[in-house]
This record gives sequence, C-alpha cells and structure tokens, in this order.
Amino acid sequence: MIRVRSLAVTLTTMLMISTVAACGSDGDDTPKNVSAKTAALGTLTPGVIKVAVQPYAPYTTVQGGKVVGLDGDILTYVAKKLGLQIRPQVTDFAGMLAGVQSRRVDITIGGVAWTADRQKQGLFTDPPYYSPPAMAVGSGKTYRTVDDLKGLSLGTVEGYVWVKSIQSVPGAKLHAYPDATGVFDDLGAGRVDVGFLDPLIIIAAQKQRPELKIKTEYLTPPTAAEVKARPAYAYFQPYQTGFYLPKKATRLEKAISAQIDAMYTNGEMAGLVKKYGGDPEQFLKPAADVATARRGVDRPGNWTPPSIGQ
Repeated sequence: MIRVRSLAVTLTTMLMISTVAACGSDGDDTPKNVSAKTAALGTLTPGVIKVAVQPYAPYTTVQGGKVVGLDGDILTYVAKKLGLQIRPQVTDFAGMLAGVQSRRVDITIGGVAWTADRQKQGLFTDPPYYSPPAMAVGSGKTYRTVDDLKGLSLGTVEGYVWVKSIQSVPGAKLHAYPDATGVFDDLGAGRVDVGFLDPLIIIAAQKQRPELKIKTEYLTPPTAAEVKARPAYAYFQPYQTGFYLPKKATRLEKAISAQIDAMYTNGEMAGLVKKYGGDPEQFLKPAADVATARRGVDRPGNWTPPSIGQ
C-alpha cells in the first residue's frame, strides 16, 4: 500500500514546512459537539483520526495541514461520513507502520500492501484499490517477466513488499532507498535497471521529470509454479492495498471498511482513481487470489473483496 515522494527540491521544502504545521496540530483540543456514534469509534482523541503518512504524491501529500492525493481523498471522504476530523503526522514508511503498531496514531494510508505478516501486528481495512505490478524502466529497455530480471540491478523503497521479491531473483542486486526519489535518480543515472514502485508514482514521474526518459511497464505476474518454487515472488503479483490500523481499533476498521465498500458501489472510488490518472479496470478489480489470501486469516471464509461491476 504508498506515495513520487518529492520530485524537486522546491517541493521537498514545501513538504517539510507542511510537516511542521501538521505535527504542530497534534495538541489541539478535542472537537466540540462530537456525536456519541463518532466517539464510539474509539479513536485516540474522540472526533479526530490521527493519520501517519509519508509525502508520496499522488497517493499522499500534506498541504496546508490536509492530506491530499488518492489515498488522502479516500480518507477525507470516509472521515466526513464518519464525522471525524483528520490530523496528519508526516513520517517515513517505516514510521507509518511503527506508529500504527505502537498505537501512536489511529491509521496509516498510502499504498500500504496487505501481507500476512503485517496483519499479525495491525488491522487492515477492505482494499480501497488494488495495485498492478508496475516497473519504472529506462526508455529503450523492455522487461516483461521475472526471468527478464535475473542479474539486473533492481530498486525499490525500504520496507516495501518488493524487497523480498527482488532478493529472490537469481543474480539480481537489490538497491533499497528511503524514498521514491532515490529510485528515480539512480534509474535516470543508469545505476538501476528497473524500479519497482506504485504505478501512479511512475506515471507522475514521467510527467514531472521527463529528462529521466523513463516509461511504465507492467510485469507479467509469475505463474503458480514459479511462486511455489520461490514464495517471495508472490509480491510480483498484483497486490491489495489497505488502510492500516492498530489491533485494538476493531470498531474503527469496520466502519472505514463499510465506507470503502460503499465507494465502489456509488462510483466515488472510480472517480478518484481517474482523477489521479489511474484506470479503474486495473485498480478496482481484484485478482483471483485476493480473497483466498485473506479468507480465514483476517476475513471470514466467505469474504468477497470489493470490486466495480459486481
């Protein structure tokens, strides 16, 4: 699930200023006139949902103390429905997960991938969207399958699910960066052959940094036999994102999941995906193994993941 971090020095400076403003709001008083229904959601501060994010446009960015981007807009819609005020706290990806697991925040968002390990330490909502396996590749180069990646230098962000996948590719060299900017910088300089990042990040970078001469390619998902031989290859398949909450936040998770599901039905989710350059057919239809991955783990045995066109 997250998120190009900053694609220019100027934008980085603006985000740092926003970070100070966002963190400074944390001591505000509890909102007045919080309804009993909203208070019952069990957020750390009644009527407020504290969200940890990293600057990862166009998924999450803090501007003027507000979270914007695809995930930010989804949370804003949900929070309004639930009567919650959003209070962002800016950190890095590792800090996002740690903030949830230690319950310093109510939630984290921004392309966070569901994994069996992560769900042991927190709660995932139903998927706000699904993310196909996208690759940032230098122009003139083509990579289609996992076999094409053997022996290459492969980049991603520290803590992302692709780290384990890359480490399983024979002969491949992992380059892990604190943010997406480092991936793109080294890709443009030829120090990395392929960058594994969320698809909207790559699309945004193509527009904002044309001098890098990169393009977006989608990896052909590995076969069941390949995944059986190398289980970490599972992360080279389309993954389901989720909003991530502390283990004890069961009421809040259920309420947010219900709103996410409704957004698939009423067209809100498709509209937001299109707003940020995504294709709803790619982002809002689950792969066949999404349901089976979670059934009996953190969802009932008859759980059906949300999808457009149902």
